[in-house]
Amino acid sequence: MSLQVQSQVSLKPFNSFGVDVEARLFAEAHSDTDVREALAYGLEHEVAVLVIGGGSNLLLTADIDSLVLRMATRGIRVLSDDGSKVVIEAEAGEPWHPFVQHTLSLGLSGLENLSLIPGTVGAAPMQNIGAYGVEIKDVFAGLTALDRQSGEMRDFTLQECNFAYRDSLFKQESGRWLILRVRFALDRAAHLHLEYGPVRQRLTEQGIEHPTASDVSQAICSIRNEKLPDPAVLGNAGSFFKNPLVSAALAARLKGEYPDLVAYAQPDGRMKLAAGWLIERAGWKGFREADAGVHKLQALVLVNYGGATGLQLLNLAQRIQKDIFERFHVDLEMEPNRY
Repeated sequence: MSLQVQSQVSLKPFNSFGVDVEARLFAEAHSDTDVREALAYGLEHEVAVLVIGGGSNLLLTADIDSLVLRMATRGIRVLSDDGSKVVIEAEAGEPWHPFVQHTLSLGLSGLENLSLIPGTVGAAPMQNIGAYGVEIKDVFAGLTALDRQSGEMRDFTLQECNFAYRDSLFKQESGRWLILRVRFALDRAAHLHLEYGPVRQRLTEQGIEHPTASDVSQAICSIRNEKLPDPAVLGNAGSFFKNPLVSAALAARLKGEYPDLVAYAQPDGRMKLAAGWLIERAGWKGFREADAGVHKLQALVLVNYGGATGLQLLNLAQRIQKDIFERFHVDLEMEPNRY
C-alpha cells in the first residue's frame, strides 16, 4: 500500500482556524489510488474516513476519532480550446487561489472575481463558492467524483450538481461523493463582472478605465486583504455565516425600521440580507471573549486570537445567531462544516 497512515496527528496545521485537535489517524492522498486505499483502510479497520481539503471551511470542536484524509492531489490540464472558450481541469488538491492565478496567466477570464478565496479546487463546488457577483456554477464545466457507496467514478454535469446559493448536491449528500477533479469553461475574451460591491470603484481609484481580468483580480485581492484577516496571522474561516434569504415582507419591515439595511432582490422574489450588516448593527463587530472573537474590520468573520477552542468559537457563533434572531427575526446559518 502506497498510502502512509499516521497515528495521533495534530490537525492545527490543517485547519485555517488553527484549532488544535487531534486526529486518531491521518493520511494525505496524492492520487486516485491513495483515495481508494484510504477508503479500503477505513473499511478494513472499521474506522470512518473524514475527507478534508485546505481546511478553510472547518470548525473542529473535538478530537477526530476517524481517519482524516487530506486531499493533496495536484495537476492542471487544458482539455479543449476552440480559440474563444477553453475547458481547463484541475485536481481536487490544487490550492484555489494559485489555480485562479494560473488561469489568468494563460489569458483566461471567468475566475477573476473568485480570487483570494482560501481552500482547494475540490472543495469549491461543495458549497458553490461565490464572490463579487460570480459563483462556481457560472463557469462550471463538469467534475469527476467517486461514489463512496458503490466505489464507482461518475462525471457530473452542471444540471446534476443542483447548485444553489452556497449549496450543491455534494453538500446535500454529505459523505457520499468524494470530488477528485473539477472542470471549468473559461473565456479568452473577458466578460467582466464589475457591478457587485466596490470593485468598479477600486478600479477607478487605481486609474484603470479599461480593466483586464487580471486588473479585476488584483482589485479584488486588495479589497479582500483590507477586509479579511490572513489565516496565517489570525485564525479564521472567512465568512462564517451565509447571507440570509428572507421574504420581501420581512425585508420591507426591517427596511422601515432600519433605512440603511443592506438587501438584494432575488429572482424568486425573496431578499438576500447582508449578514455582516446584521451582526455589526447588533454590536458584535470587534467583540472578543478570551481568544474567540469577531473581527474588528469585518463582522462576518469569527477569529481565533491564538488559543480558542472550537467549542468556544461555536458558542460565540450560537450566541450571535440567537441575538440576531431576537433582534431581527432572521435566522443566520453557519457556513463552516463542524466536527
